[in-house]
Amino acid sequence: MRHTDYFKNLLDKTVNLSKFKLELLTERVDSIYGVLKDDEHLGPLIKKKIPQGSWPQRTIINPQNGKPFDADFMVQMVEDPDWADDLKKYGDAIYKVIHNMSPYKDMPHGRKCRCVYVTYAKNAMHVDIVPFVVRADGTQWIINRDANMWERTDTDGFTSWMKEKDAIAGNHLREVIRIMKFLRDHKNSFTGTKSILLTTVLGMQVEAWRKVLEPGYYADLPTALLHIVSDLNKWLQANPTKPLIMAPSGSGTSFDHRWSQATYAYFRDRIHTHAAEIKAAYDEADFDESVKKWQSLFGDGFTAPSSSTSSGKYSTVGTGAGTAGAATVNLSGRAG
Repeated sequence: MRHTDYFKNLLDKTVNLSKFKLELLTERVDSIYGVLKDDEHLGPLIKKKIPQGSWPQRTIINPQNGKPFDADFMVQMVEDPDWADDLKKYGDAIYKVIHNMSPYKDMPHGRKCRCVYVTYAKNAMHVDIVPFVVRADGTQWIINRDANMWERTDTDGFTSWMKEKDAIAGNHLREVIRIMKFLRDHKNSFTGTKSILLTTVLGMQVEAWRKVLEPGYYADLPTALLHIVSDLNKWLQANPTKPLIMAPSGSGTSFDHRWSQATYAYFRDRIHTHAAEIKAAYDEADFDESVKKWQSLFGDGFTAPSSSTSSGKYSTVGTGAGTAGAATVNLSGRAG
């Protein structure tokens, strides 16, 4: 059974990052950017900021096990030919301001391979600041300080690709990604797979032609979850050796360095297991048994919303993939 109202409640109450935290994130990023822009030395080198990763893609989730949630934003800087031989200077220029300016100098902060980070312990928030430049041809480049080299990127292109795939999936792809990220963190499953990889390989499975063959293929969240994960499992089982994953934005960047053969093999095995568990819960005809099977995957947060009927049994219609196009009475609407 699908239990669409249970899934919405899981997203709203457990998986999704709260509106308060999203607003707090925006406020923190604006404050950090303001400090960088106002610096008399760094300010003239900065053009603008843009959000990066799960934040603009709307796949950011509430962190599990008391861990801080994190978000990235990119800071466009003027390309300085004097720094061509020492690209660390871009990140160092940002770090210097953070390191010397209150309140950030008194907070945990530092430099990583591609960013400068600031941690807000009180609000359990971690912000990465990624310097980048835009060349005359419009291409975006970030800095790998460890290798002292430029790396091509295209944040806007990736986000556009996500929007396109999400539209094909009836606006359920982002929800599926959030659900799968929650499953990874909640179950400590396929932990060696970064979110960028999970987002990419899930999005790769969404195709418009599937709806031509079966119009209800992405009809609701549980149906989209079943089909996208099942299709991912088929693709993974056909590729026992780690495949080359290219950035879908068309930037020519490879995500190959984010997986080893060992972490890929583990991910492949875990998705195979989870695909079977999802199908078993979806196909289960007994209401209570189906709920138990979904709960074994997603925990106690998989419950009926308080506004549902006492049993919740009137908010779910149909079982099995063959009923994907059936009407569903969802008393609580659909998560955005």
